[in-house]
Amino acid sequence: MTRRNALLAAAQSALAGQSATPSDAALRRLLEPPSGKVQVVLDTDTYNEIDDQYAVLYALLSGGRMEVEALYAAPYLNARSSSPADGMEKSYEEILRLMKFIGRDAGGLVFRGSDRFMAAPAKPVESPAMHDLIARAMKPRGAPLYVLTIGCPVNVSSAILAEPRIKDKIVVVWLGGTNLEWPSAREFNLFQDLHASRVLFDSGAPLVQIPTKNVSEHLRTTLPEAEFWLKGKSRLCDYLYDQFVDYYKEHTRDKPQPYPWSKVIWDISVVAWILNPRWIPSALVPSPRLTDDFRWQRPPGRHTIRVATDVNRDAVFHDLFTKLATVR
Repeated sequence: MTRRNALLAAAQSALAGQSATPSDAALRRLLEPPSGKVQVVLDTDTYNEIDDQYAVLYALLSGGRMEVEALYAAPYLNARSSSPADGMEKSYEEILRLMKFIGRDAGGLVFRGSDRFMAAPAKPVESPAMHDLIARAMKPRGAPLYVLTIGCPVNVSSAILAEPRIKDKIVVVWLGGTNLEWPSAREFNLFQDLHASRVLFDSGAPLVQIPTKNVSEHLRTTLPEAEFWLKGKSRLCDYLYDQFVDYYKEHTRDKPQPYPWSKVIWDISVVAWILNPRWIPSALVPSPRLTDDFRWQRPPGRHTIRVATDVNRDAVFHDLFTKLATVR
């Protein structure tokens, strides 16, 4: 059997429920908020807008609470990319820039991800990121590997499909979708790849979902606040501030000036949940089913996931800005 056929067979087995999936009791244990220092990997479409940069830096600057073992570039397609592959490559390059700002060697730490979205259900997309995640997850360790996912989840879902045994060795913390009571599940990270998003909810892998609507959307900051906390503090902070100014100009071009515009820095939510789960309250609920037309269904008998319900915006931003100020 060729490698590609073996991957497909494993993926089909996983979706058919023939591969090992953690029991609900095991899922509940894995989904308990972490305590102590944890090992994480971060999967990010970093160049998609200006929020992933903060999440990458937040994780790397929180070494007392988390060890970042790897960073994976995720694909995206919007006005800032010409294709999913172009979005992934731009994200990879942006991760490398951020690493230089804080003096971190990217060797063996940063990996390119998928160059496309899933073409069909149960068809993983091979990439260096997918293979690295599988290898790291399968290493013996005393606690789960937390997979912080802040973009289209194709890298992560491909790893779950290709090697279902990682499902009892990881916890996926994903920023994506809306809260489960919202009439539409449609959101950028989710709708970029419906097949990959469904894997997170259907595979039985431990999942902490941080919705955008009514939860992480509260993580807003403004130009005056960014100026106070970032401008002139360091080359890195000036880089982030200049990006914010450019975004402000782009999004208020047709507005009266000055305009009270705010930017959501969604992606820091996944890091904040690891650092202090009390900042991002959450609850255990049955996993929903995601329909073809991007709605949530709540059928009985589904496995358990954890869903964030609120966010302490001020505490999260204070911790983030304080850590960014340590970079010189």
